[in-house]
Amino acid sequence: MENKKVIFDFYNNGAEIDRLENGLGMVEFYRSKEIISQYITKASTVYDIGGGIGKYSEWLAENGHDVTMIELAPTAVDYAIKNMKRPYTAIVGDARKLDLPDQSADVVLLMGPLYHLQNINDRKTALNEAYRVLKKGGLLIAAGISRFSTTTWALSKYGSENNFIDDDIYMNMIRQELETGEHNRPKEYPFFIADAYFHTPNEMKAELCDSGFDIINYHAVEGSVWITPTLEEKWNDIQSRNRLLDIIHATEHEETMMGMSPHFLMIGRK
Repeated sequence: MENKKVIFDFYNNGAEIDRLENGLGMVEFYRSKEIISQYITKASTVYDIGGGIGKYSEWLAENGHDVTMIELAPTAVDYAIKNMKRPYTAIVGDARKLDLPDQSADVVLLMGPLYHLQNINDRKTALNEAYRVLKKGGLLIAAGISRFSTTTWALSKYGSENNFIDDDIYMNMIRQELETGEHNRPKEYPFFIADAYFHTPNEMKAELCDSGFDIINYHAVEGSVWITPTLEEKWNDIQSRNRLLDIIHATEHEETMMGMSPHFLMIGRK
């Protein structure tokens, strides 16, 4: 229960506000939208489960889709409703028990729940619920965080911006991540993401398949470009951004690249 409270408090206290508008978050948001657009090509009924403050829901509503966002944190839902520029439905709910009809969605987004449910039975329950509410032939678009994300990030900054690798507390955290996939945020690092589960790509594929989904594609979201030392500056320069995108596009389906990317998206069909 303590783990669930840590995650709930993290998002209920506004962790998602502005996250996708700065630094690596900008790349994540741009690329996730780019990928999602490949699969939602006509007006659709979309459930954005674990939708945070509604960034993806609003974008989808702006593009003509009928969107319902379900989010565990009430303050995030309130924020989404108060800042809504294009109408969509935003309600409080749990990915593991959706108050939504069977076979009622064309697309389900799980852009957060699978990496915040450390218990595999909870992840299976969330996937089973997504399967239940999808129409036959409907699509699941699910996000995972790489098992190696915290480790590679710390190595990319080691000695220049921080020396977290030299800290026993930090090292114990990443040892557990690498061995078990469980990320438990130490109290000494309150600015890190709340407790989570970090997948290997093959592990996440297996979980989706076990829940009845056929995997039709997968994408590295940020790929390897996140290690760019001046990422935000280069991303804001259109010519440099296009070069970075060229690199991502050339490698996004490469299985050996998936673990290098902080996030990846898996596309499953019911």
